[in-house]
Amino acid sequence: MKTFWKRLGITAGIAVVAVLIWGFIEPYIIDVEREEAEIPNLPQAWEGKEVAVIGDFQVGMWMDNDSVIPRIVDKIIEEDPEAVLLLGDYVYHPTDDRTLQMGKVADALGDLQDANIPVFAILGNHDYAMAKKDDKINKEEANRVEGVLSSEGFTVLRNESVPLTLEEDGVTLSRENENTLYLGALGATWPENVDVSKALQDIPDEAPRMFMMHNPEAFSKLPANTAPVAIAGHTHGGQYRIPFTPDWSYKELFTDKEAHVDGWITDSYGSEGNSLYVNRGIGFSLFPMRVNCPPEITILEFTSQS
Repeated sequence: MKTFWKRLGITAGIAVVAVLIWGFIEPYIIDVEREEAEIPNLPQAWEGKEVAVIGDFQVGMWMDNDSVIPRIVDKIIEEDPEAVLLLGDYVYHPTDDRTLQMGKVADALGDLQDANIPVFAILGNHDYAMAKKDDKINKEEANRVEGVLSSEGFTVLRNESVPLTLEEDGVTLSRENENTLYLGALGATWPENVDVSKALQDIPDEAPRMFMMHNPEAFSKLPANTAPVAIAGHTHGGQYRIPFTPDWSYKELFTDKEAHVDGWITDSYGSEGNSLYVNRGIGFSLFPMRVNCPPEITILEFTSQS
């Protein structure tokens, strides 16, 4: 019996060490998730077209994996989407040199601009220097992050929408016609910056649209049938998921509700006619590890309603 328990202990110890080692490797393995995004009244010009989604870089955390961002950008350029959506949390620590951190982000993302791929960005809680929900809101830091993104030629959105009109040479924001798909964006949740009415006000009734937001919690505030496709980040997919259980996250242990951390969220969350996809992001919080939850590029392919 002692031999059995000894062997069991050794086996368990080896398994734990193997998981820990893998946890430091996985953050550098890029996963491309291809998802169909069904939008009512989608213009024929947008049928089969794609956008790429990334977020939660968390540059500035100890042992951050900022070196993976240029590789992710290269993959996106290879995919040649019509646009790229950035879901916020570009930096991590509120007390560190954010100029240096955002410089790394700008250097990595600049190739998207060189490739003539339009980029649309929102801010997350870390961009307001909010590592915790009750941290003080730092609007000055958020404005600095937004300034760097804007200087790269990216369109930063806060509770507003833009018309994405597809023309022969790509997406333009200059005019609206039968080839227009609206992109709406909600402000960051923790700084209490979500204004759904403002984000919806310039989208015509029945117009095709999608929404982006940082925190999945904001999704529940959208009225019925206003966001047939929405995408969020913030969760890092749970960051640690039990192997061989693709959807289960440790976050399930800390909530009496469903943990909305990864992929398409069930119909029970949000209002009727709305659908939410949660991107796993690139970086991490607290510990520089990922288990069964690699960094994600989401490629959304648009299709009209069946």
